[in-house]
Amino acid sequence: MRIFFTGGSGKAGRHAVRHLVDCGHRVTNADLVPLGHPDVADLRVDLTDSGQVVNALSSYARHDELEPGTGVPRYDAVVHFAAVPAILIRPDNETYRVNVQSTYNVLDAAVRLGIPKVIFASSETTYGVCFADGEVRPEYVPIDEDHSTVPEDSYAMSKVVNEATARSFHARSGIDIYGLRINNVIEPHEYATKFPAFVADPALRRRNIFAYIDARDLGHMVDCCLCTDGLGYEVFNVSNDDTSVAITSAEVYERFYDGVPLRRELDRFESFYANDKAKQLVGFMPRHGWRDIDAINANDNTVDSER
Repeated sequence: MRIFFTGGSGKAGRHAVRHLVDCGHRVTNADLVPLGHPDVADLRVDLTDSGQVVNALSSYARHDELEPGTGVPRYDAVVHFAAVPAILIRPDNETYRVNVQSTYNVLDAAVRLGIPKVIFASSETTYGVCFADGEVRPEYVPIDEDHSTVPEDSYAMSKVVNEATARSFHARSGIDIYGLRINNVIEPHEYATKFPAFVADPALRRRNIFAYIDARDLGHMVDCCLCTDGLGYEVFNVSNDDTSVAITSAEVYERFYDGVPLRRELDRFESFYANDKAKQLVGFMPRHGWRDIDAINANDNTVDSER
């Protein structure tokens, strides 16, 4: 597939782009910063400028696309990951403006140009736990896509608005638009650098609902969505199957969620951020996990004993 990928130079994007290239897709990275991958076309685009977005999506991406003499090839899909990625990076109103305006522009251009599929990055933060003032506990666990999305912060607000915008563009056009409520993205090297602290103090993971998504498995999820047609508008939680802490899920519940309705019994280390819908509808199958990393196990023997 010919794919227009926004934000492919970011933490989540660069792993997803590499996975898609490995799967044989032809990717254009639209970002303010080049990725520099030899098999990826880099295009510097300000996504808050609607004219630039339309032009980029309706233009050649590489010199070899000139050779057939058949005009500009159409993109098969857009994957929209570009955003101000969290609070406290820019002023709140700027975070909101950039994220909302860029998503509107991408969806609007894709629909106008007849591109049949858009996959966009939403966030775990939409559930109102991650960037709350003080502690906010979920309405129930495990959290699924039916959980309410009423956050307090500008970043998560922008993601909720983007989901509403995407649903409206689907209603207008009928194209497939899939939103990914991505949990905390972990790159492979971060298992050794970050997880020893999570093992020592599980409370560090409360705001992330004790969950995570391996960056490589996120790329797999994007490819699953690219390969699944006809769902219309859908949102999906994206997480690995297990928690990001060494204690059992029963212990997590007792220490942090006592009194929160438990919708179903969880396996020993099962995530509180349910990914069942992604598995059922698009065939998502996460393959990586921090419990397989020797560097973590060497820091705490209890991880080996509880695997």
